[in-house]
Amino acid sequence: MTAADSAPGTARILTGYRPEDGFMAVELDPPPAEYVWHDEHAEQQEQRYGPGVVYQQWLAVDARDGAVWFGDIDWRTAREDLGSRLPGLPRRALGDGAVPAPGVMVQLLGHLAHDERRGCSWHFFTAEELHAVALRILPAVQRLVDSIHRVGPEGELEWSAEAATAWDDIEHAVTHTFDPSGELLWPRPRTTPTPAWRVEVADFLAMNPDLCDPSWELATDEELDAYADYRPDSGYGGVPGRMCRAADRQIEDGFTFYGHRAALYAHRAKACGGRTPTDARIWLETTEAGRGTWEAAKPLGATLADVPDCALAALAEGFQSAAHEEGLVLMGLEAYMRRLRAEERSAVDRQLVREAEEVERLETMLKEFRAARNRTVTRILAWSDGRSDGDIARLASMPDEYVGEWRARLTDEQTTSAPGA
Repeated sequence: MTAADSAPGTARILTGYRPEDGFMAVELDPPPAEYVWHDEHAEQQEQRYGPGVVYQQWLAVDARDGAVWFGDIDWRTAREDLGSRLPGLPRRALGDGAVPAPGVMVQLLGHLAHDERRGCSWHFFTAEELHAVALRILPAVQRLVDSIHRVGPEGELEWSAEAATAWDDIEHAVTHTFDPSGELLWPRPRTTPTPAWRVEVADFLAMNPDLCDPSWELATDEELDAYADYRPDSGYGGVPGRMCRAADRQIEDGFTFYGHRAALYAHRAKACGGRTPTDARIWLETTEAGRGTWEAAKPLGATLADVPDCALAALAEGFQSAAHEEGLVLMGLEAYMRRLRAEERSAVDRQLVREAEEVERLETMLKEFRAARNRTVTRILAWSDGRSDGDIARLASMPDEYVGEWRARLTDEQTTSAPGA
């Protein structure tokens, strides 16, 4: 993905959802009135409303490029199947962290209104009314698109404090009422300043530089993502929560933090000084420059398994210097080198296990052959056929004195066991 691919777009209503297009992409099918409203004064819920109250109209916003469109769901859809019929997730289902791809969010529209004069009433919007609502929210959508965080090479979306506030303004803009004559009224569009309780993690880092971890500067994307995804059983999570837990500090209650991944990526980018953060494994294993650097730096006559920490650090420093010449900074290099060495040392461990098993097998076999040889020597000695100790020792591949000692022990045993001895 290029920078142009992930750049913010312009808030707009999609073609097919405008009067000049004849609303050709819009097919609204509201439920009949008798399937919505039974008796507003009934005490029991099932007597007050019908199955049509499940019917939902929605506005969809693509936070990546600013596209806005609208529609509805079949009013006969079961309530538990509502989510599968929507083009994206409602804001309340997302939390304040990442926005899942493709970045489409849905604002459900309310249909029940109440005022003292008219009481309760239901209103389902026409395509023209939905288009008017979509036009009203375009400024807030543009603010959302311009301020939401875009993280990593793929530009994944993550809520910012300003983007979350812009969505609040979208919700405010689509909450309708009626005037005494029954005319549909919409609140005045607003641009709310980001409240103080919404805090950017980047600002938190700037205010607490002593809590920043030096390892972030050369951490991989996966390592930064894992740090940002910290979720304790209680208290604050994310980057501020993990930082303060490590430092045994407490954050006041009442704040919501935004941009955890974005802050860590920005912190690392600043430390890289304009060079591109690059995964060490990918550069060393898949690029021509990386493979060439690796081949040139291989320890002569040794593998990484035999390299001590000081030599491993020197190798990593050389790789980092070579990457700097390419305009890169290698992320996760030290961990990658240590992992390679650990893998090679594990292979040596496995080799030792195989060798030990083979030695044990051979020693068992040797023990069995020795026992067999001893039985054969004993048998020949028992013959007393006049052969000397040297003759038998040569056949058995053992020293003459061993056979002599053996003959003496055998003679003693025979004398001891003879009758009357």
